[in-house]
Amino acid sequence: MRFRNIWMVLAAASMLSLPACSQSDSDKSPSAVSDDGDVQSGGSPSAAPAGALTIPEDADPDTKNHYLTENAVAACMKKRGFNYTPNPGSTQNEASSSIDGADYALAKKYRQKYGFGIYSRAVYPNDPAAPGPVQNKDPNAPYRASLPSAQQGAYDEALGASEAAEDNGKYAGPPKGSCSAEAHLKVYGPAKSAAEQGKEDAKRAERDRQAGQALNGDQQLVSLAQEYASCLRKAGITVGSTQPTSIGDTVKFQVSAQIPPDAKPLSKEEAMPKLTREIDLALKDLECGKNFRAAYWPKYKKNPFVGNNG
Repeated sequence: MRFRNIWMVLAAASMLSLPACSQSDSDKSPSAVSDDGDVQSGGSPSAAPAGALTIPEDADPDTKNHYLTENAVAACMKKRGFNYTPNPGSTQNEASSSIDGADYALAKKYRQKYGFGIYSRAVYPNDPAAPGPVQNKDPNAPYRASLPSAQQGAYDEALGASEAAEDNGKYAGPPKGSCSAEAHLKVYGPAKSAAEQGKEDAKRAERDRQAGQALNGDQQLVSLAQEYASCLRKAGITVGSTQPTSIGDTVKFQVSAQIPPDAKPLSKEEAMPKLTREIDLALKDLECGKNFRAAYWPKYKKNPFVGNNG
């Protein structure tokens, strides 16, 4: 049961949700920056007076790095004679943050209407509160469209908006010499050697292993997870795993697993009965896991576990 898991579900139901904006998974902590494109922490994900994005106080490392990179791109584009408005990308609405049930009252309120957030976007396509990432429009599209054709090409080249380079089938980063490449280097630093990256990956894996061990070995959580599973089974719901790090996602993943990989977008009429069933399961899951989640989330914050979703 991890914070990231809901995005796996929404990805499985991508034909029902808006696409999320990709970000780097680097753990590098961003530092305060200068007028060359960096920002100071604090505030909300809106543009600062100078046009730079202000980093929210509670932003995670990936979000901070994304904002820093966008600000650095803007500074670079300015030097090359182009306007560029830093793009915060997709944001998570309140419903999305409540689905995992850390806040019981909030989760119940949203599950009563949206379930796990799998079919709700098809039923409520224009509801900004429907679970799922909210994709902000590209603020630079109007400016680029206003440029003459030749200048649009120069803009794309400066930005690094061409096709992604490939190296042995892997993404090699933005085109060299582009503002995107310069910004990425400024925020994340030069690429690490295979040996250095291997050591970092090993350290990350070991930290995660220890976190999982702490949660799955916690006797209180183990006992509460068994009670949770017993309640689900009495409600006619199959339980595949009773591990504390897994049981919270059992019902949610069962619903998402029923969506075929090649499924076509559903109409509101087609999605409605599926959402009704999903809401029923989501509420049963929430009630059965109420005591478990109350104990789990505080311990999870002390031992954040990623598992196979890292």
